[in-house]
Amino acid sequence: MAPCCHSGAVSDEPDTRSTHARARCSRHDHRAHGSRRTRSLHSHRGASAYAPENTLAAVDKAAKLGFRWVENDVQRTKDGELVVIHDDNLKRTTNVEEVFPDRAPWKVKDFTAAEIARLDAGSWFSAKYAGARVPTLKQYMNRVSRNHQKLVLEIKNPALYPGIEKETLKVLSNEGWLWPFNVRSKLVIQSFSADSVRTVHELRPDVKTGFLGTPAVSELPAYAKFADQINSTHTSISADYVASIHKLDGPHGKPLEIFTWTVDTADGARRVADFGVNGIITNKPDVVRAALD
Repeated sequence: MAPCCHSGAVSDEPDTRSTHARARCSRHDHRAHGSRRTRSLHSHRGASAYAPENTLAAVDKAAKLGFRWVENDVQRTKDGELVVIHDDNLKRTTNVEEVFPDRAPWKVKDFTAAEIARLDAGSWFSAKYAGARVPTLKQYMNRVSRNHQKLVLEIKNPALYPGIEKETLKVLSNEGWLWPFNVRSKLVIQSFSADSVRTVHELRPDVKTGFLGTPAVSELPAYAKFADQINSTHTSISADYVASIHKLDGPHGKPLEIFTWTVDTADGARRVADFGVNGIITNKPDVVRAALD
């Protein structure tokens, strides 16, 4: 049997190991060297420490800082439009109470897309961003495409929006995001709902998926049948847990990955990088990058 891993020396000899042997080697190297070599950084809701979360301004700020990956949250309006907003109500990040004072509790699902388009989604963050809007998913995808960015898309509260998985995939398809190149290298769809992640995988088995949570190690093989990633909060993981994830192959025959969230400090970034995580989701991608460079 070929040795699991090379010593690190450069060799002119061909790599005759089997695919499985190379996969084992990859896992070993990843655990041995951590993720400072292989990590990717993802701007949480855009560069949300510096611009209002989930707005086009936050997407642009991430691009200006030099970050290719952004993360967002998708929900559905009363009339079926997909919009990018984190909370299931509009109160925290818009002026909905001022514009529609008699519509409490101001749930996204109770407003039409036209009504939401009237709201100011920037002033709560800073007067500099007054007039920013809650983008539709289509508008958001157009901006990410224009900026040549990549996307981790979270389907938010899917129990409130039956069929949102299929609708999300339709928008992505219409905007060219389900072309083979984009599916291979520019898109992850994730959710806290295992059923939602499973549905996405069943509808489009080629799309990379992530489950948000920290399942017990004994449960990881079940998740590996439909999720390519186990994306856990950074306070819930350890080096051993990350290693347990990497030992398993996901639905596409590649080792499971982990994008951990939400890491905003230099010490926190170094800690999870040394665990060997594949990616870090952060409100402050510049801080994390500086810590790991």
